[in-house]
Amino acid sequence: MAVRSEIDRTPAQFTDAVAQVRGAVLRPEVVVDEMPAPQRIAPHAFAMSGDVLVGEDELATGRFILLHDPAGNDAWGGTFRCVTFARADIEADMAADPVLPSVGWSWLTEALDAFDSAYAAASGSVTVVRSEGFGEMAADGGDAQIEVRASWTPLVEQPTSDMGGHAAAWSNLLCAIAGLPPLAPGVIPLQRRRGAR
Repeated sequence: MAVRSEIDRTPAQFTDAVAQVRGAVLRPEVVVDEMPAPQRIAPHAFAMSGDVLVGEDELATGRFILLHDPAGNDAWGGTFRCVTFARADIEADMAADPVLPSVGWSWLTEALDAFDSAYAAASGSVTVVRSEGFGEMAADGGDAQIEVRASWTPLVEQPTSDMGGHAAAWSNLLCAIAGLPPLAPGVIPLQRRRGAR
């Protein structure tokens, strides 16, 4: 009896979803690279990292992970789950704004809505951290960061469902926390990838 390869055991639905994520049209400032996916959260997983680069400056960084459990997961309310992380340095006065966490969360939900990426069971956190140097570190000044950690269940049953829209929304979230303005309607971003492994 021949041993089946890992590819033979990968569900076609997950293979198609990964192809859609790989083919997603992302913001031109976001450079992505595939990375090892977590192995214990779901039977099937795909992950990529991304950095927002403007010239030589890295303005934000993050990860997008696609999980799939063909048997479904009660906590997810479906067979797929998107997990994301996004972080950027921000101005100290911006970090002091008490509404920033709510605004940070809205950047994610508005990005998903902009790509008609239907979702359910969204959850996550927005963390704003500000630090100030003292003593010997006073010359270093202070810094501040915003970090968005979120997950949601993409509604793949929708007729217009495309997992690539969820990845594109993540790229918009990265650009939003980096402080970049949204793209004008009708502008088609160019692909920039470090290369798939």
